[in-house]
Amino acid sequence: MYKIYPKTLFIGQIIQYLPSCQSTNDEAATLIAQSDPNKGLVVITDNQTAGRGQRGNQWEAKAGENLTFSLILKPGFLMATDQFWLNMAISLGIYDTLQPLLGHSLRIKWPNDIYAGDLKLGGILIENTLHGYSIAWSVAGIGLNVNQTEFGYSTATSLQHESPLPNTYDLPGLLSRLCETVEQRYLQLLSGQRETLKISYLQILYRYQEEHSFDSDGQSFRGTICGIDTTGRLAISVNGEVRYFGFKEVSFK
Repeated sequence: MYKIYPKTLFIGQIIQYLPSCQSTNDEAATLIAQSDPNKGLVVITDNQTAGRGQRGNQWEAKAGENLTFSLILKPGFLMATDQFWLNMAISLGIYDTLQPLLGHSLRIKWPNDIYAGDLKLGGILIENTLHGYSIAWSVAGIGLNVNQTEFGYSTATSLQHESPLPNTYDLPGLLSRLCETVEQRYLQLLSGQRETLKISYLQILYRYQEEHSFDSDGQSFRGTICGIDTTGRLAISVNGEVRYFGFKEVSFK
């Protein structure tokens, strides 16, 4: 059960706790379809049995050891073409909570992953409902590996693995802090501070301004991440030419 009292205006003021569910994003979407839920409502579960990531990947998390939750927002001030700004704000909010625990190893991997070094610590999946040209509702699904230390794949890590505590991390306390920092960044976005958000995002972007290998359309190439455009495409400098890639058009090697 999650009883938290975050110092926020709306995010996390109402919690819907489910001992188990297939997907908190699906549960949040059902609430939106059937009612008019409060903005900032959080749907959280101890055991998500069919969590999703980008590209249809499944999100795996051991029951009761991690944070798996979805946040309902009503960003009517954002046009559909501006949706990546919400991704940046939420990513930065998560970073603000975790950075004091993990230090400089913490990075945001485009477009939606939280990394510690070269290992995945968490992920974000934002699903939007449009009204005309603007975003009526957003469901931001967040999964963070917290106390789990054993994984079925070698590319995952957790807070407890990277920065161990003698006992375990307090999940409700961590959720409360996340609500606070995500709201702070969301309010920055609401007040029009886009350039501030973008500068902060690029400063913590995984492999920013470093030459690495990428794949696109079955072809490998070397390039350097040099920015993000207004629609969220990744800008990579390849042999002196800047190329732009959408969410499913490029992968890291």
